[in-house]
Amino acid sequence: MEEKRYDLEERTFAFAKRVAEFCNKLPRTPSNIEYVKQVVRSSGSVGANYIEANESLGKKDFGMRVKISRKEAKETEFWLRLIKETNANGLHSEAEALMDEASQLRKILSTILLKTERATP
Repeated sequence: MEEKRYDLEERTFAFAKRVAEFCNKLPRTPSNIEYVKQVVRSSGSVGANYIEANESLGKKDFGMRVKISRKEAKETEFWLRLIKETNANGLHSEAEALMDEASQLRKILSTILLKTERATP
């Protein structure tokens, strides 16, 4: 049986796509328009910075890009929470699922960062 390769680049892409699809369901209120801009940017930056980390010039550059990716995941959680708290209940469970995924990605990135820092002499 072939083992399935874990691909964080693909997972972060799928996450950004899910966030965009979620945002397309939101009512176009003045606050949502601004929150959506922010959450779409930050959710896409999680994956974009992780991809850049994988193409880094060295361990220091890798660590910096993983830190940025982790920061963007945390920011995405914030914007999703704000969207959830300022909109009707219809999308709360979807927002919570996305917040959970952002939290999981942040934890994964933190683990990668810790392992990288431990491996650096």
